[in-house]
Amino acid sequence: MKAMILAAGLGTRMGPLTRDLPKPLLPVDGKPLIMHLLESLAAAGFVELVVNLAYRGEAIEDALGDGARFGVHIAYSHEPDGPLGTGGGVQRALPLLGPAPFVLVNADVRS
Repeated sequence: MKAMILAAGLGTRMGPLTRDLPKPLLPVDGKPLIMHLLESLAAAGFVELVVNLAYRGEAIEDALGDGARFGVHIAYSHEPDGPLGTGGGVQRALPLLGPAPFVLVNADVRS
């Protein structure tokens, strides 16, 4: 089963913390928030992940790479004109997700 991580948001409620850094890369317990999530998904057996990107998405992609160091494979769904919202982001990523059920999680939660 695949999992999709929603990581395209602007993080505006975080104020100056997200001016130069996307919210999923804010450090929590010494590492970016999204890395905690990747580790949890990998431990649960998810190895095929899709991450949607918009605001400062290149920073997230640079930080995570192809996912190999986390024991997963990451495909990226880019939203170049800005965040599409939850439904729009999922719809844009459907070609990467395929027809089978998948798990959907927000990048700004720590498991």
